Formats: sequence, structure tokens, C-alpha cells
Amino acid sequence: MAVFVLIHGGGSTAWDWHLVQPLLEAAGHEVIAVDLPIEDKNAMLEDYTRAATEAADGARHTIVVGHSLGGFTAPLVCDELKSDGLVYLSAMIPLPGETFGDWWTNTGHDRETIPDEAFFNLVPDDLAEQARDKERDQQGAWMSGPWPGQHPDVPTLAILCRDDLFFPAPFMRRQVQDRLGIEPVEIPGGHYATLSHPGAVAAALNQFAQQIAGTRPA
Repeated sequence: MAVFVLIHGGGSTAWDWHLVQPLLEAAGHEVIAVDLPIEDKNAMLEDYTRAATEAADGARHTIVVGHSLGGFTAPLVCDELKSDGLVYLSAMIPLPGETFGDWWTNTGHDRETIPDEAFFNLVPDDLAEQARDKERDQQGAWMSGPWPGQHPDVPTLAILCRDDLFFPAPFMRRQVQDRLGIEPVEIPGGHYATLSHPGAVAAALNQFAQQIAGTRPA
């Protein structure tokens, strides 16, 4: 089956995937959840990419999944690993040359009304507390520079979480259609569906992996 390389979002850790990972493994996949060097203020996206590719250690038939801010890193990792597929999960989808700061206005997110407690809606209180305890200080000189990548020419899936308050469904639907030219797969859950609805996340990823495997040469 597939080897999933899971990229966390801004200020987060590989722990975000701890409920999804066993479900994917039970379906026969291998899972590599990566901790990126996000607390290093001098780190560039190339450093993030290197951390992920080194963790993958030459794995074949990889599918790279980026959550939230991980959308800036996942395509670069996908390209470097020559992956079979790419997934944006409630993720930022950058355009070549676009900066992190410009993304918010270019996509129209700055015109959205976002509630104060948007991240962990629908996440059980105990898990939300653990997630907050594990938060890291997101740094990175790369955030002020142009995105150095492009979207790889591989099967691509965008997962929209219907209850997401941070990247609301109508906004995400527009972003996916405008920037990828595809229709998103919609699942229940908020921005951290990996914690609130891990079964739905794993099911969408497993189905995508099966679709890719069905087109792979024997």
C-alpha cells in the first residue's frame, strides 16, 4: 500500500496525527509523521523539506499530506520524494512566488470573519488541552520570502472540513477550485479534524491511496 508522509501545521507537532496514524496502519499503510524545525527562526522551507525527506529515508510509493500551514511544505516534499500523490488537508495552497503574508489577502481570507476559538472546535476538551500544551513557537525566515515551489504533476486531493471555523468551507472550496482546479472531498470536522474526526480523515486518505494504487503499473 502507501507510505503516508504527514506534515503538521503551524506551531504544531507530529502528535497531531496520533489518532489518524493507527487507523492508516490498520488499513495496511506505513505512516511517517514528521516534526519540522519550526522553532528555528533561520529555517527555510528547504530545511523543512530536508527534515521530511530524511524521515522518509528513501521510502517508495509515498503520499505526502500537509495540514494547514503544512500546505507550504507538502508540495516541496512531494516533489523531492517523487511521490505518488499529494494531499492538502484544510491547508493553505500557495502559488509560485507568493509569500506567506500575501496568501491571506490574495485568497480573500482577510475578508473572512473568524471567531477567536477557531482552531479546536469539535475537538474533545482533553485533546484540545493536550494540543495546546504541545504548541511550539512558529518561526521561520522563509515566511517573508516567495514560495519557491510549484504544485507537482501528481494525483492531488484536497480535503475540506465542513465544520472548519478557521478556513471556512466556502472559502476553502473557492481556494481549492481556483488554485488546483479540482473539487475538494468534504468530511465532517473542524480545523483539527485529525483530533475531532480521525476516522473521517483516515478514510479519505485510504480511499485516495486505493485510487492511486489502482492506476499504478503492475
